[in-house]
Amino acid sequence: MTVTAVRLAVALPTGASEVSGLWSPAPRPGPTIALAHGAGAGMDHPFLVGLAAALVDEGVSVLRFVFPYVEAGRRMPGPAPHAVATWAGVEAWLAAAHPGPYVAVGKSYGGRMASVATAEGVIAPAGLAYLGYPLHPPGRPDRPRVDHLPAIAVPQLFVEGENDPFIQPRDQFDAAVASCRNARVEWIAGGNHSFEVKGARRPADQIGAGLAPIVAAFARAL
Repeated sequence: MTVTAVRLAVALPTGASEVSGLWSPAPRPGPTIALAHGAGAGMDHPFLVGLAAALVDEGVSVLRFVFPYVEAGRRMPGPAPHAVATWAGVEAWLAAAHPGPYVAVGKSYGGRMASVATAEGVIAPAGLAYLGYPLHPPGRPDRPRVDHLPAIAVPQLFVEGENDPFIQPRDQFDAAVASCRNARVEWIAGGNHSFEVKGARRPADQIGAGLAPIVAAFARAL
């Protein structure tokens, strides 16, 4: 996999900024994916590295990137408008460097922020794929993060572990998916929020790579 470091301009509410990205073009024409990290890890997490490499093998070009709080060396996510602005910067970079439709994909927090940016009309991906959508904060099912989902017109794919505590109770998650205009769920048997399966230990890069066929098929179908 060829990986090129890039810089993405981001118009934050506090002023102009930049974040780091990694561009991995596929060796043959195919879909393009922008891939965002989760709240607790950057774009170099083995899960995303393995996923990106496997996607390229599937003929998908991949742009990984970080949110401003990671660029600044912080561990906790910044304000939501900063993440939304970053998604806008990602779309602008792709429009200039690799024109054409793209799919916004994100692990947990990164996917949720893509959904917010799309619902607000800030970005216009061809589709959205969530790798472990964080339906609510840990242990807080009374604070669902779903009100914006019905505003999204493009297809949405929820890739979810059956044992993910972030989507419990299940009926709450099912109702959220049902509220979407065009959405479906791909279940990972026995998977938790990181798609680990009890009793079947695998390195994070292998777990990420295992999701590539699902994500690539979704992107190709758009």
